[in-house]
Amino acid sequence: MKIEGAKVFSVYGKGGIGKSTTSSNLSAAFSKLGKRVLQIGCDPKHDSTFTLTGQLQPTVIDILKEVDFHAEELRPEDFVTEGFNGVQCIEAGGPPAGTGCGGYVVGQTVKLLKQHHLLDDTDVVIFDVLGDVVCGGFAAPLQHADSAVIVTANDFDSIYAMNRIIAAVKAKSANYKVRLAGCIANRSRETDEVDRFCREVNFKRIGHMPDVDAIRRSRLKKKTLFEMPDEEDIVQCRAEYLRLAESLYNGLDPLSPEPMEDRAIFELLGFD
Repeated sequence: MKIEGAKVFSVYGKGGIGKSTTSSNLSAAFSKLGKRVLQIGCDPKHDSTFTLTGQLQPTVIDILKEVDFHAEELRPEDFVTEGFNGVQCIEAGGPPAGTGCGGYVVGQTVKLLKQHHLLDDTDVVIFDVLGDVVCGGFAAPLQHADSAVIVTANDFDSIYAMNRIIAAVKAKSANYKVRLAGCIANRSRETDEVDRFCREVNFKRIGHMPDVDAIRRSRLKKKTLFEMPDEEDIVQCRAEYLRLAESLYNGLDPLSPEPMEDRAIFELLGFD
């Protein structure tokens, strides 16, 4: 089921790299630009939107179980929570470990949104996607997204994961409209290794979020940066998220990087 009318972004990156923090602050930034935003968390741990809502939400899959998968019995308020500045928040969830595919849950979530016409008045949809490249839950949002954004750090493991994600998105783009928008260097003082990789594969860094303690504190306080005090580093980070949101909404040139072979990455970034 296609999402029409809204601009749809999927956020990817290595597990623990800060995808949920990035997604939630981007959602807040889009809302500050006057956009009607919907964020969909696509991870069984269902913590994508808690800085927007201040709490962990029940997941779509758990709510469907409660009604024996009779989706017609559900109301929008059963699975959608309004968060900071009107951002609509959904946690798709996923099956227990080793028992099923997260792709099914993403599909059911989009189906519910369509059935309840919740996408009719939405300008931006953000899928916050789990880190595993091989899972169907990873691939399913690419069927709906216009652009994929990769969150990385300035280190070997994050860039190695980014290379695999580039290959996966490129494979999906053969059959779907999704294209790569670029990468965001997150929690990184420098960006030299990220930039070196981007030059090598014809990719682009579109944002940089420095390693500041305010971001860690915002997670502990269950808030986005837009609800934190106006400290200098927080104001600077907000400005970067607003700039990035505006750039994404206005449209960046789609990129077609060529992923590297594993051995080539080791030679480019590895150390003896």
